[in-house]
Amino acid sequence: MTHLGLNSAVAAAEKGCAVVCYDPDVAIISELASGSVAIVEPDLPESLSRNRDCIHFTSDPGDLRSCNVVYVAPDVATDDEGRSDLNKPNDFLAIVMKTVDRKTVIVMLSQVPPGYTRSHMKPGMALFYQVETLIFGRAQERALYPERIIVGCADPAQPLPVHYRRFLELFNCQILMMRFESAELAKIAINCFLVSQITTTNVLAELCENIGADWSEIAPSLRLDKRIGPHAYLKPGLGIAGGNLERDMMSVIRMAETHCTDYTAIDAALSNSKLRKRKVADMILSVINSTKSGNAPVVAMLGLAYKENTHSTKNAASILTLDMLAGVRIHAYDPAVDGRSLKFDNLQVCDSWQQAVDGSDIVAIMTPWPEFENIDLSAMAKLMRGKFLIDPYALFTATAARDVGLSYATLGSALADECR
Repeated sequence: MTHLGLNSAVAAAEKGCAVVCYDPDVAIISELASGSVAIVEPDLPESLSRNRDCIHFTSDPGDLRSCNVVYVAPDVATDDEGRSDLNKPNDFLAIVMKTVDRKTVIVMLSQVPPGYTRSHMKPGMALFYQVETLIFGRAQERALYPERIIVGCADPAQPLPVHYRRFLELFNCQILMMRFESAELAKIAINCFLVSQITTTNVLAELCENIGADWSEIAPSLRLDKRIGPHAYLKPGLGIAGGNLERDMMSVIRMAETHCTDYTAIDAALSNSKLRKRKVADMILSVINSTKSGNAPVVAMLGLAYKENTHSTKNAASILTLDMLAGVRIHAYDPAVDGRSLKFDNLQVCDSWQQAVDGSDIVAIMTPWPEFENIDLSAMAKLMRGKFLIDPYALFTATAARDVGLSYATLGSALADECR
């Protein structure tokens, strides 16, 4: 009952199913049964409350015997090298296989490497792999309205078991059946294509900053191209983070090394991501070096999570920025992240954006939280000691910032001289 499992279970209840939510951790189950949700995800608490009568929370694996379909869905942790820790999927799969009978459909929903599901297949067992495409900050939306459902099968020519098929049909989208290994690699392929878009956008946006072009003028022309499309990742950012995309890049590299195939494009994307994460810190240091004064500089960092609507800081640009600014006083605020858990001597955690900005010389918006979009720039300018705003995600416009006396820098547009 972590992010993947809970969001998927609540979505199933929203579709009208009776759902059993199992976790061996009694504390987690007690908390959820009381209606408390520790996971930060829009619409999740409301959906859970709305469907409470359809959901049974339990720490007794025997309760799984009442289910026609059982999803194995623990989150899969990754280390700093992008390697997956498969102990939890292994443990949960073992519990399910020992508990339910052979007629029960078992679906591996956790992301696992190619070859994993087939290696756990046993004669007469109804085992499948389903690609999850949840996005942190949009998990309920993605769980309820998938573009398509990808199912890995021992034999994709065989029809799906009736209960499993009827459940998937509730989502009213195309069901793509393929062999286990193809489905497991499809998940990685999706993320590889997303990363290629992110990397290309960031490379070209940085070029705009140096030749006088403006990426915000170019992006609409790309969205209108049918080969690229309206939903392409065309907003410049601070590299890839969160752990999942990095894991898939490293998985491709390891598989390519094993099978002697080329992976230079993937390697280049990872290298570019590392450079992008330095971007804001480099800009801040340039501002500090170009505007030396007698006062020790103070930087307000708005946002610590790697993206909005999540509390995760896994591989976040904010963490590298804090590392690179070790000698600079940082006032930080994030709506969901308790910065007190971060061990930085120069970090002062604040309870509001106003407290973070008060007396600062530079404001850097590290996470595009909706709350920050509603900031009154005039009020911000009055609270600041200095007058420099770094806004990588373009929550504001240069004109709006300059109208209140702030120097402004964003990604994909010519940088202010102080940022170079």
